[in-house]
Amino acid sequence: MMSSKKADRVPLIAVRNLVKQFDAQTVLNGVDLDLVEGDLRVIMGPSGCGKSTLLRCFNRLVEPTSGSIVFKGQNIMDADVDVRALRQSIGFVFQQFALYRHLDVMANITLALRKLKGMSRAVAEEKAMHELERFDMAMHREKYPAQLSGGQMQRVAIARALAMDPAILVLDEPTSALDPVMSREVGDLIQTLHQDQITMVLVTHDLTLAEHIAPEVTFLDQGRIMATDSIANLSAEHQPVAIRSFFGARA
Repeated sequence: MMSSKKADRVPLIAVRNLVKQFDAQTVLNGVDLDLVEGDLRVIMGPSGCGKSTLLRCFNRLVEPTSGSIVFKGQNIMDADVDVRALRQSIGFVFQQFALYRHLDVMANITLALRKLKGMSRAVAEEKAMHELERFDMAMHREKYPAQLSGGQMQRVAIARALAMDPAILVLDEPTSALDPVMSREVGDLIQTLHQDQITMVLVTHDLTLAEHIAPEVTFLDQGRIMATDSIANLSAEHQPVAIRSFFGARA
């Protein structure tokens, strides 16, 4: 249940009755979701339920069919929205990292700072170093993605997104390509960012990660939000079968 303190705060992003259809298939079917500043929202659900589509609607990588997404007081689907500026404000970390393999770590992070924000090389590199040092990755700044582990590539991808100073950090399955040890490291990193009051929303199939980073999760199924609660409560016997079977019986 949402605390009264959080309920009184104006959402940074407010999703209302969001629908997304691909031809005859309805992937999102009336989604309502609020994210307030400093939140860490974890969204879970079976494959094909619309999780990644929902994230991509936030910065119009996917265009919603109907409904509204109000970000900082403006509906992002309005005709006068600057989509490029929107995407700078909502940083996206992709499931497979999406690093440029022909660029080293420093160039991967500074490219958007220089091309989109107009920073000089020196200023962009100073900004990049700040983020790399935060993630203990400064010593790898001259390496190429192929020379990094999966966990290191994920850190670089997150550093690249945060270097743009986004209002919201969006992570799509941040541990799906990682082994258990690297997954725990990324979970620790997400917790640290949450402690730093960075607003985040992520989707994951990883129950261990979800339990590690958030006291409650939002369950999405068949394009609808079915519940928001702790994993322990969502796995209880009184829950509907679809919810209980996803989270599994817990002792």
